[in-house]
Amino acid sequence: MAQKFHYSDDGSRYHTLKYHNMHTWGKPVYKAVVDAGFTCPNIDGSCGYGGCIYCSGGSGCFTSPGLSVKQQIIREAARIREKHPGAGVIAYFQAHTNTYGSMERLREVYGQALECDICGISAATRADCIDGERAGFLASLPVPVTVELGLQTAHDSTAEFINRGHSTERFLEGFNTAKKAGLRVCVHIINGLPGETPEMMLQTAEFLGKLRPDGIKIHSLHVIENTALAQMWRSGEYTPIDMQTYIDTTVKQLELLPPETVIERLTGDGEKNSLLAPTWSLDKRSVLGGIMKRQKQLDSIQGMCFREG
Repeated sequence: MAQKFHYSDDGSRYHTLKYHNMHTWGKPVYKAVVDAGFTCPNIDGSCGYGGCIYCSGGSGCFTSPGLSVKQQIIREAARIREKHPGAGVIAYFQAHTNTYGSMERLREVYGQALECDICGISAATRADCIDGERAGFLASLPVPVTVELGLQTAHDSTAEFINRGHSTERFLEGFNTAKKAGLRVCVHIINGLPGETPEMMLQTAEFLGKLRPDGIKIHSLHVIENTALAQMWRSGEYTPIDMQTYIDTTVKQLELLPPETVIERLTGDGEKNSLLAPTWSLDKRSVLGGIMKRQKQLDSIQGMCFREG
């Protein structure tokens, strides 16, 4: 008999973001992507220059940085609701590090978001840029707030190689600070980082699962034009993970994660004009379909191998 996953009402074998949104807000919810004009300590020299080796200037390729935060959200919300009337909107501060600024600046940009018709805020940031004051401020806002922290890997040797700019121990400090403040925390990990084996990727998932994050985003490493990683790829120093290995590894990672953790992403978006490899990542439907198919073949569900820390 096939295993039934508790956090599902459509046959999914993992805790989908769609399920979470419907059971939290009672309606579909989509993100309005925002570029608030922040930078990153790993770019401006505070802890490093150039960012991580795969960084092409920060996420946010879907934003309109020439507009104010409020204007961006209004524009994005109109686009969302034209396609999905009645949908909820989360203001998603995506580009760069969105707690890396003065408190005055944070109050200004997040205050603009609160002037819009939103049901929540999501702020992408770094674990070394979330302290008690900033976490407390975000937690005090009158809408639910998620902070997204990039762990990427639990292996410090890899983190140093990719120029992440902080250790796993520092990640834990930021994670615990956010959780203590009462914030919802979503953590990013990347499969296919240079030198990592599938076993190492599973160790990252196991490490993260024991922290019981509220959400997780998983995707393959993207080789983007005009990055240090692109140079490594062209020289043959780096070979991207293949699609089947990614699928098999991700299915096993899901088994190691607590069932209540929301899987907010299992594949990533890359700009077609700048993505060099792996090109299979552009076919999101095939990747997600491959994960679902493999789960069924193995009768695998999220959390089936989860063990308390």
